[in-house]
Amino acid sequence: KVADGSHIEMNAENTASSSVQLDSFARNINFDVIFTLAGMMILVNILSETGLFQYVAIKAAKVARGSPVNTLILLVFATAILSAFLDNVTTILLIVPVTLVVTAELEVPAMPFLLCETMASNIGGTATLIGDPPNLIIGSYAGLSFGAFMVNVAPFILFALLLYCLALWFFYKDKMSVTVEKRARIMNFNEKEAIVDAVTLKKGGSIMILTLIGFLMHGALHLEPSVVAMSGATLGLLFCCKNIEHAFEKIEWMTLFFFIGLFILVKGAEEAGLMQELGNLLHYVEDWHPLSIILCIMWVSGICAAIMNNVSFTAAVVVIIGSFLQDNAVFAADIALQETLWWALSLGVCLGGNGSAVGAAANMCTISIAERNGLKISFKDFFKYGLPVTFVTLVGASAYISLRYFWLHS
Repeated sequence: KVADGSHIEMNAENTASSSVQLDSFARNINFDVIFTLAGMMILVNILSETGLFQYVAIKAAKVARGSPVNTLILLVFATAILSAFLDNVTTILLIVPVTLVVTAELEVPAMPFLLCETMASNIGGTATLIGDPPNLIIGSYAGLSFGAFMVNVAPFILFALLLYCLALWFFYKDKMSVTVEKRARIMNFNEKEAIVDAVTLKKGGSIMILTLIGFLMHGALHLEPSVVAMSGATLGLLFCCKNIEHAFEKIEWMTLFFFIGLFILVKGAEEAGLMQELGNLLHYVEDWHPLSIILCIMWVSGICAAIMNNVSFTAAVVVIIGSFLQDNAVFAADIALQETLWWALSLGVCLGGNGSAVGAAANMCTISIAERNGLKISFKDFFKYGLPVTFVTLVGASAYISLRYFWLHS
């Protein structure tokens, strides 16, 4: 009886231990990021079924009057703007299929369009807290608001986007030409036919606007981004969704579970001391000028993001940088300097995502859609387009950080 009692007691202790361990895993997951992504996925999926994004793509092609290079510029610009307020993966999922239709009608190569749009999605997504997953991770860890990203990162991204569009126009203006007949095909498209549910579009569009206003005000209202996103999603499900089960099926669950697993892995690496060992490398630069440290971290982050994927790298590096900011006397005493480092990290990892085919989720999404439509984009093809864009934007970001946060304050 004593043996049986001891056995039962040991099983109870093991069960309690397992429960505590599982609870520890759950506490290490950044649910603010998870629920922000989930809420925005629901809202975007509601709007996508109205035909809004197909309308935008067709309208851009018609405004360009069927000119391939002008169509390219407008689609790139539309992709970047949509990526800033949705997320870059969702934008690619919506824009790329329509782009394939437009390029087929114009009978021009689709690869330049797809790759340029992908670069634009990563550039545009950098502008806001919700535009690119690395920003969500950085914002949640460092306590940075949607408005703070708009004020500190968006001005450079807008300038970079305009410069990017100008460069594309000069590069392609003499390399793309179509006949009058082919232009006429585009002009015969009726973008209004793309809108399949005008009532839901009005309701969903209004809810999306309210949600974006909520993001702008969440810092002042002391609300987490996840609260704003899930509130918008709830309103969308209540007023716009006829089949709630279908709406939940459209959520990119694989992406959400990828993030959940990633947060647990990073915490495990931190508990094992790996982050501390990697953080020790920053001691080699702790005596440098703060600007040199910030630019070094931005460039190293950009390169690593291109090699490792920017989401995975960001999830790991925020812990290392957070520890560095506490240990370094200069940064620990200056909140503004700490925030400057976070802005530089955001620019580094998001823009670095353009460096290779595996650098960002949007890149892999474009390659997958293109392959399903018979167009193979190799690693070399992507690298040829992405490397110049990454290098130039990081150079511009370095100048922006130096000018705005150091030279103008000296």
